[in-house]
Amino acid sequence: MRRREFLKAAALGATAAGIGCQRPLRTSRGERRPNVVFILTDDMRWDALGCTGHPFLKTPHLDRLAAEGARFANCFCTTSLCSPSRASMLSGLYAHAHGVTNNFTDYPNALPSFPRQLQAAGYATAYIGKWHMNEESDERRPGFDFWASHKGQAKYYDTEFNINGTRSVLKGYYTTRVTDLAIEWLGQRRPDKPFLLMLGHKAPHSPNTPEPQYEHAFDNVKIEYPATAFALEGKPDWIRQRLDTWHGIYGPLWGFRKEFPDRRPEGVAAFAAFCRAYYATIKSVDDSVGRLYAALAQAGQLDNTLIIFTGDNGFFLGEHGMMDKRTMHEASIRIPLLARYPALIRPRTVESAMVLNVDLAPTILSICDAPPLPKVHGRSWRGLMLDRRLGPPERYLYWRHSWFYAYDYEKQFPYTPNVRGVRTDEWKYIHYPHGDGGADRHKAELYHLKSDPLETRNLIDDPAHTPKLAELKAELQRLMAAAGALPDRMPLDEGVKAILPEKSIR
Repeated sequence: MRRREFLKAAALGATAAGIGCQRPLRTSRGERRPNVVFILTDDMRWDALGCTGHPFLKTPHLDRLAAEGARFANCFCTTSLCSPSRASMLSGLYAHAHGVTNNFTDYPNALPSFPRQLQAAGYATAYIGKWHMNEESDERRPGFDFWASHKGQAKYYDTEFNINGTRSVLKGYYTTRVTDLAIEWLGQRRPDKPFLLMLGHKAPHSPNTPEPQYEHAFDNVKIEYPATAFALEGKPDWIRQRLDTWHGIYGPLWGFRKEFPDRRPEGVAAFAAFCRAYYATIKSVDDSVGRLYAALAQAGQLDNTLIIFTGDNGFFLGEHGMMDKRTMHEASIRIPLLARYPALIRPRTVESAMVLNVDLAPTILSICDAPPLPKVHGRSWRGLMLDRRLGPPERYLYWRHSWFYAYDYEKQFPYTPNVRGVRTDEWKYIHYPHGDGGADRHKAELYHLKSDPLETRNLIDDPAHTPKLAELKAELQRLMAAAGALPDRMPLDEGVKAILPEKSIR
């Protein structure tokens, strides 16, 4: 699409947004409502940032967001799969409640979302980039005045977009082009009307294709299988069996291996090439953040904008012999989260409390002083930012110390079973309920994360931890019951029955 054609489509979207508001909208506290820029990546690991201490990936623009705002060191997705996690971010709900339990289901039109709430509160709203719910549709979704997206996964080069009903192939590199669209849209905004811009990147989703300037950025970086790749003693059988599947370390995830399975010692070279390309695509995302930052600063809107950067789910790069996501292990469930808004967030904040993807919707609406969504499972972390003056013991009295995880088996991807589990500040219990209600098919997992952050020692059969296991089983059921989730026919043994259901643990 040529620039003139885009500007015409953008103008139509701006007209539809009703940008002729003559006065700045104010919060109930008398403050100007902040703008929101929400940047979402696909399959990005929590530690794929320079500010987390990555050994070779440098992300100066993302690091600046962390330096001028907050980095959430313990942010998690409640289902490690793209569409369910994205729906949880929009709705503040677990997957069992919003209904998007796989990558082929769209966000329900009748379901409230934080963009719809902001739109109703007078915000101009735009979605640009990868939507990734319902692979077969590129139609505008409710809650957005301006829409620029596409069907399915798209391509790293030359993707066809639907821009407010006009379909055209945008020539060039995906990350660059969606950033172009975002900056053009920002240029259309009236300064007296708050806005929400959501930008969905394709990167670093497979098949990873860096742009030319970063194609060889990490050629000299030595990459081998991680130390935990083959340390599978005590793990369930399905994890060992996964080694040679599509989502295993010897498998052909998105074709990065020419042979399948590839157990050759030199097969690590293909794995290393995959990892280099994965990280190289994030360099372009970092550049995109820098461009958006500059555009907001030039427009005089930087400090009046809540900038949120996050990912939909984590990603295995060989840990426990796995690629992909879906499971409840740390590499799969941990996601990056950075936030900048000087009116609320102090510079160089590192928040250690456990926050979830379901917290994003209530947090954004709270900061924008917009009506809350009904009956959400998430909580606003605005209070955590306000209470930085208090020490952790006082601040965390009212915050969560446990949460539950849920993933439902997909027949299209039969490499991961049903998963239900609970994570606390120090412990993790993972349960694999059988789909037909029979006995559990797979060995459960129990980890003491404080002493074993890499999850190398499964304590499930250790008699010394039987009381803790019973405690965690009870906590899992308590959390699921509180969220209205089904108990998955998990039998309660006598040890679990002895635990009071209202007891919350760490």
